[in-house]
Amino acid sequence: MASLSELRQVFFQECEDQLEELTDGLAEIEDLGPGDAPDPETINRMFRAVHSIKGGAASFSLEAITRYAHAFETVLDELRGGQIAVTRDLVTVFYRAADFLADLVASGADDSPVSTADLQTHIDEVMALSATPIAAEAPVPEEDVSEPDCSAEFVPIALDFGVGADGAPDMAPDDYVITFVPEAGLYSNGHEPVQLFHELETLGTLSVTATLDDDIAWDDAGPANMWQMTLRTDQSETAIHEIFEFAKGFARIDIQRVDAVPPPTGPGADSDVEVPETGSSDEGRGAPPSATDTTSVTETPGPEVSTKEVAPVDPQKTRAQKVSKATVRVDLEVVDELINMVGELVITQSVMTQSLTDAGGAEGREMAATLEDFKTLTRKIQEGIMAIRAQSVKPLFQRMGRIVRETAQIAEKDVRFVVEGEETEVDRTVIERLVDPLTHILRNSIDHGLEPGAARRDAGKDPTGTVTLSAAHRSGRVVIEVRDDGGGVDREKVLSSAIRKGLVPDTANLTDAEIDRLLFTPGFSTASAVTNLSGRGVGMDVVNSEIRRLGGRVSILSTKGRGTTISISLPLTLAVLDGMVVDVAGETMVVPISAIVETIRPRPEQIHSIGPRTRMVAVRESMVPVIDIADIFGFTSQRPAARDCVLLLVEDDRGDQYALTVDRIRDQRQLVIKSLEANYGTIPFVAAATILGDGQIALIVDLDEITHQGAAARSATPSTARVPA
Repeated sequence: MASLSELRQVFFQECEDQLEELTDGLAEIEDLGPGDAPDPETINRMFRAVHSIKGGAASFSLEAITRYAHAFETVLDELRGGQIAVTRDLVTVFYRAADFLADLVASGADDSPVSTADLQTHIDEVMALSATPIAAEAPVPEEDVSEPDCSAEFVPIALDFGVGADGAPDMAPDDYVITFVPEAGLYSNGHEPVQLFHELETLGTLSVTATLDDDIAWDDAGPANMWQMTLRTDQSETAIHEIFEFAKGFARIDIQRVDAVPPPTGPGADSDVEVPETGSSDEGRGAPPSATDTTSVTETPGPEVSTKEVAPVDPQKTRAQKVSKATVRVDLEVVDELINMVGELVITQSVMTQSLTDAGGAEGREMAATLEDFKTLTRKIQEGIMAIRAQSVKPLFQRMGRIVRETAQIAEKDVRFVVEGEETEVDRTVIERLVDPLTHILRNSIDHGLEPGAARRDAGKDPTGTVTLSAAHRSGRVVIEVRDDGGGVDREKVLSSAIRKGLVPDTANLTDAEIDRLLFTPGFSTASAVTNLSGRGVGMDVVNSEIRRLGGRVSILSTKGRGTTISISLPLTLAVLDGMVVDVAGETMVVPISAIVETIRPRPEQIHSIGPRTRMVAVRESMVPVIDIADIFGFTSQRPAARDCVLLLVEDDRGDQYALTVDRIRDQRQLVIKSLEANYGTIPFVAAATILGDGQIALIVDLDEITHQGAAARSATPSTARVPA
């Protein structure tokens, strides 16, 4: 049985899902046009998310979360009831409310104190949206000491949910009969039966009869009243159970199909509801004590009330026609250990392949063929394990939404935040380490990229700027882009600022791409004054260094007056990669296959020299800069003639191509990445290392750094230049 601390941890994990559901709903209603009505199911999902958080928080005595969620759901209930309408101000306050609720959940998880004054301020802000003023608490009536009328302990009352008790429709076999018997603990933990019934109403047509005790004692732990309902719905029974999820343990909940309800058999029947001794034989489950068409149940309050076990939830069924998948929560350390073992399996498989290749002979060839099956199986296992660590970027993007809202408020700019490709999956470790880089990029896009509203209006633009955050899989990597429709990079200002700071000489003649790269220089800033957002020269250099640690690269594409796109290209995983093993001046190195377009063995007439050190190769009527990896690493071994080399044509994120010179291609294989930073340190032009099948250590080259070495040659002769005749 799970301990209380484990259940508490599960609650906070589930809060992440509920907050995600809430944010999704806010994004949907934010996109509504003037006069458009929100989808009722969207508001219902938002309400259910906040209500679920409130119910769970109350169970663990998290008072701040309970109080705030109660205020939030009150206004949400009025919104779905049509008492208030969706406006821009309402959406803005709701976003702040969602952010504050997330803060409260985080504080609850860390057992951090919450300022009472701050809590009340946020409650007042939310309640200011309410159409109904907060009523003063009703005076407590004097205690009635008269003898209760024991001739009628329970009084059935028809409530206005769908069809009342007096007008209940004939029950169909597919209808559900729901008996709900709450205890006093249900109310003390912040639950409200009426809210639960409103939730049931969203599933179909609901008929409710409340059977109340004349002598209600609210401080009694036993049941004081009960509710009998008939629900006609096309939703699954799972959807009904989910509505009562946080009431479990505080009430008896009995949900049955009409065709499964047993006929009444008298007071001695085996029933989940006890019949008072004073009742007649027809006052069992099937007949009410009053002359109504709706089934009503009589019951004697007391500790002997039995609890019917709720049916297990079918993970394949859905509520509100929303697709869901069964999930299992696993400790991340367990997954990491499993990934490490799979990595060792890949290395072992590589060693076996190498040994059989060296052995040769008929027996070795036969074993090598069998080993191919093992190799295929190993790859499938590796891909399956990596899929466990894969996680969509949606929670990260939702978190960035808050950064955008806060930054826009500080910068006093109207910003429209657009998200694309939020279901793109990336290794969980990559996602966790993207928070700071994306935060810096988005702040820069709003503070430096977007013009003030007046300037945008003068330029014929929408006064509200747009910032787009997108993710997509491309060529075995994940590319995350931040685009704005601002004024673009002011390259003259960037260059003059760099010269003034001594970062480049005043005689420098830089290309647009080289000027853009200056933005990643430590200490660089074009801000004239230090503000809450910028001016200290810290930001984009942090982005560049952190992305490089992840084995990725950052690029900037900007058009003056039209906006800027900052692109981050990352490996899908930090554990393994497909690489091409090559020889360079007697050294073994690995080039990631994801960046290789093709391999070329050039003819002498294809190579053209430009200056003493720069060479270009003609590839399909285009000139591509040639970069000698041996020169990059400073190898002094005698280089073979150009005609004896092999060129690897690689492409960066901008689509620019470079030809890397290597001596020989040895193999193409799956490799396990070993970090050098954690075990040794940072090495220029090297991204990581790996262990080959023969036990040899090979360096994995950093293509981002290496291709930047070809920028000078690139600017001298663009790749689109025609081949000279």
